[in-house]
Amino acid sequence: MSQKHVLQVFEQYQKERMSFVQTVAELATRPQNIETLQNAGVLSLLRPLLLDAVPSIQQTAALALGRLANYNKDLAEAVVKGEILPQLVYSLAENNRFYKKSASFVLRAVAKHSPELAQAVVDCGALEALVTFLEEFDLGVKEAAAWALGNIARHNGSLAQAVVDAGAVPLLVLCMQEPEIALKRISASTLSDISRHSPELAQTVVDTGAIAHLAQMSLYPDAKLKRQVFSALGQISKHSVDLAELVVEAEIFPAVLACLKDPDECVRKNIGTLIREITKHTPELSQMIVNSGGVAAVIDFLGQSRGNVRLPGIMVLGYVAAHSENLAMAVIVSKGVPQLTICLSEETEDHIKAATAWALGQIGRHTPEHARAVAMSNVLPKLLSLYLGTKSSEDLQVKAKKALKSVLQKCTYLPALEPLLYEAPSNVLKHIICQFSKVLPHDSKARRLFVTSGGLKKVQEIKAEPGSALLEYINAINACYPEEIVRYYSPGYSEALLERIENYQPA
Repeated sequence: MSQKHVLQVFEQYQKERMSFVQTVAELATRPQNIETLQNAGVLSLLRPLLLDAVPSIQQTAALALGRLANYNKDLAEAVVKGEILPQLVYSLAENNRFYKKSASFVLRAVAKHSPELAQAVVDCGALEALVTFLEEFDLGVKEAAAWALGNIARHNGSLAQAVVDAGAVPLLVLCMQEPEIALKRISASTLSDISRHSPELAQTVVDTGAIAHLAQMSLYPDAKLKRQVFSALGQISKHSVDLAELVVEAEIFPAVLACLKDPDECVRKNIGTLIREITKHTPELSQMIVNSGGVAAVIDFLGQSRGNVRLPGIMVLGYVAAHSENLAMAVIVSKGVPQLTICLSEETEDHIKAATAWALGQIGRHTPEHARAVAMSNVLPKLLSLYLGTKSSEDLQVKAKKALKSVLQKCTYLPALEPLLYEAPSNVLKHIICQFSKVLPHDSKARRLFVTSGGLKKVQEIKAEPGSALLEYINAINACYPEEIVRYYSPGYSEALLERIENYQPA
């Protein structure tokens, strides 16, 4: 057999290998093929091709494995059990940029599914290689590595710490400064994934100067980049007053408030979350947000949003109002109460209703003036129905009850309280009756109105336990009126009167 014929055998073998990996990589893009590929033992056939002498075969084999591992947790676990990861990492050292991108894709696909799989990626020595890739000249390699590192770091603090210990953070900050938008996005996302777990990890990110670069990118027109930037700033801000102050000192306010009108829903939600994480810490930080026009911007944002996107904005108003009377009044003046009332009636999810009820309670709990502003929005009957509603979640019932109690204990605006007399259970009723017992002795007009509206009659119908606070409040109300008026509205009085008429013998 001639040399040419011998070489043809090898050429044919190479062509078939290439054809196989290309076809598998293509088939792996369609979910309906995955189970068939798995049953055919595709992983064990791809594994030796990672060490193939032909770089393009290696690269395409890695791409196929990445697509399979990305599909579901079971396949990712099969990749780990098949001891493919050590082989993959071993073959990285002397390979080209195309293979490095494909290999990073496999590592990222495996790591995303669970902490255990991410730990398997760390255990096979992949972190060192991935961090080295962040220094590559090729931007695509950097992007693939940053993405894989983010998928490892997002699961828990110890995995994020492993990424930090491998030296990734300073290099990720450098990657954010590259001109390529996609690389900026994924680098910011990975820094967000690292920062989320603890103050110490967030501080590590801050110490590399990340905040200044994130602040600079917050004004980029790219929506996907802004999502990641505001997510990272929010994750940094949430841990402590000091970290939140560092974000504020980057002077992103009031400029970023315009992004609350961004067409991208996720950008709006992440900005709302950032503002929430800042305002929750101190009155001073909340005041800074108020001074920059943040509360008014958040209220507008609530009017233009629905569902979970609204949630951080609702909580911003609650946190701001919780800090002090003046800050709560700033929310009232900006028309926050009517907007929260709208949220309470529009939203269907119990956790959003619960947050809204909590926010209203924080606004109304300070003084009679604050409580009046909440009560005049006609929200108290709604809070009562949510508290009593059998379909309300336990958390919603607790939050609605607490908000109702907070407002009632300060509310002296009787027209808003009176409708509750007819619906409220005794544990709520006592707070309502208490407020009437405080106001009626000093307000003759209110006393007259209380009679003509039927309020006094309703009070006489309430059965209070002897010695209870409720009975004490009822007696205080009755003491505001002549004895015959109280008797007239007492249950059974009209029957007794009729009986007297029947039994009356004219002289």
